[in-house]
Amino acid sequence: MAAKLGQLLVNKKIVSEEQLNSALELQKKEGGRVGSNLIKLGYLTEESLVDFLSTQYGVPSVSLCEQDIDSSIVKFIPYEVANKYQIFPISKNGASLKIAMTDPSNVFAIDDVKFMTGYDVESFVASESAIKEAISRFYEQSDLTGAIKDIDLDTEELDVVSGEEEDIDMTDLKNAVEEAPVVKLVNLILSEAISRGASDIHLEPYEKTFRVRYRVDGVLYDVMQPPKRLKAALSSRLKIMAELDISERRLPQDGRIKLKVGSKAVDLRVSTLPTLFGEKIVMRILDKSNLNLDLTKLGFEEQALKDFDEAIHSPFGMVLVTGPTGSGKTTTLYSALSTINEVDVNIMTAEDPVEYNLMGINQVHVREDIGLTFAAALRSFLRQDPDIVMVGEIRDFETAEIAVKAALTGHLVLSTLHTNDAPSTVSRLLNMGVEPFLVSAAVVLILAQRLLRKNCEQCTEEEEIPEEVLLKSGFLPEELNTFKCFRGKGCPACGDTGYKGRIALYEVMPVKEEIKEMVVKGATSTDLKKGAIKLGMKSLRMSGLTKVKEGVTSIEEVLRVTFAD
Repeated sequence: MAAKLGQLLVNKKIVSEEQLNSALELQKKEGGRVGSNLIKLGYLTEESLVDFLSTQYGVPSVSLCEQDIDSSIVKFIPYEVANKYQIFPISKNGASLKIAMTDPSNVFAIDDVKFMTGYDVESFVASESAIKEAISRFYEQSDLTGAIKDIDLDTEELDVVSGEEEDIDMTDLKNAVEEAPVVKLVNLILSEAISRGASDIHLEPYEKTFRVRYRVDGVLYDVMQPPKRLKAALSSRLKIMAELDISERRLPQDGRIKLKVGSKAVDLRVSTLPTLFGEKIVMRILDKSNLNLDLTKLGFEEQALKDFDEAIHSPFGMVLVTGPTGSGKTTTLYSALSTINEVDVNIMTAEDPVEYNLMGINQVHVREDIGLTFAAALRSFLRQDPDIVMVGEIRDFETAEIAVKAALTGHLVLSTLHTNDAPSTVSRLLNMGVEPFLVSAAVVLILAQRLLRKNCEQCTEEEEIPEEVLLKSGFLPEELNTFKCFRGKGCPACGDTGYKGRIALYEVMPVKEEIKEMVVKGATSTDLKKGAIKLGMKSLRMSGLTKVKEGVTSIEEVLRVTFAD
């Protein structure tokens, strides 16, 4: 859009071709929009640019300093979105939200606001400086963004060249790592992430920026951009805390950081990855105090919980939990193990890595680099007189074969796979090479799951959803007038997202005799799903719609995390 705007200004003879080229050169060096660079170079005034945009796109202009802005309206658009698109909410009238924009042709910004708020958007054009001033005045900076300004960052600059061939003096780097500002900033990033309930921290270097993002309730948020010159010192500080090699920057590394925040212990699983412009660091926060091992509080519906509880109390057989990374499989398995962890049973687990230590359970950290694979651990377990075995993941035929044989010889085996739903897990095992009759004989139950965000209890309110949307989502016509939809509107308690906390959706498929027969006969995943639903299974989408009817979450969130049946 930037180049297009510049050409339009040239065509209307508001600026010359030479002036536009100068603005584009400045853009290459310093970034920014073409319009603001033309203003910065003195070739254009803000008033003339606003008048041009208003006339060109048929959008009325607005002077924000003359508007009486209601601070409650500002909460409709998060700071990150307002700052990204340079937009600002002015007022709301019925189902219409008025916003000021620097670029009224930005349909992506308008569509995002429509989708995010559920309102029709009426756009106005305003100057970039006015919108920036309004954003600065009305949006409270997060503690993290504000705090970085309070830190004295005048540390000695390291001589770092962007790209793969970084040449860093290790002595200078070690000194910089111990500088108070770097230590303070790292502590701030970690403590703020823990206080916000983040599950992951991402430190990401790019060509011209260095950003920090948190994953909160499954969604990534941009929280700050430290000075780019500090990336090597920040990365090295974290690597020292994780007991990694700070001189090794060309190979991935994995480590752990143990912290004590107040009275609770927190583990951080640290992973470094060399990228084009430096090392990206991702830290998974493992807070044992947040680990909920009560099966009744995870989100199971009554029949699903009954089926799962019955399966994990089976004397032998295989119980499989499936879903993508970050869907809560580990929590479900740990909860199951906690439920059946009695003094008269020997429980052994092979995990990569061991996320939480559980009393009374023998846990083994799989290390493929030294030959301690899932299959090798499983073989050793069977010589250790186990009653219950948990395998972190079935990745190959060898592990699958040993697990199936263990399940058929008097052991209860719990494990995970990466599949989209419960029925397709059967196809996954068959594709690995396990015979259909062994799958039907060994597998007792398959559970697929997802995590979805819960409506914020502080700001949830009734939401009007068109009937055609509800029907398309999967609701039956006779259900439409029996419930109300709710969604959080956004408040300080939930960071203006409308959601706080997560709950699991479960698709629980007991492998009954009818399912066993279908597996042996070579039924497809689609046929298995239809058969399981006839026998009473609730799919992930059906489970999500139940959560909507209960007011736990919004229809928008269910559509985000589940497929239509």
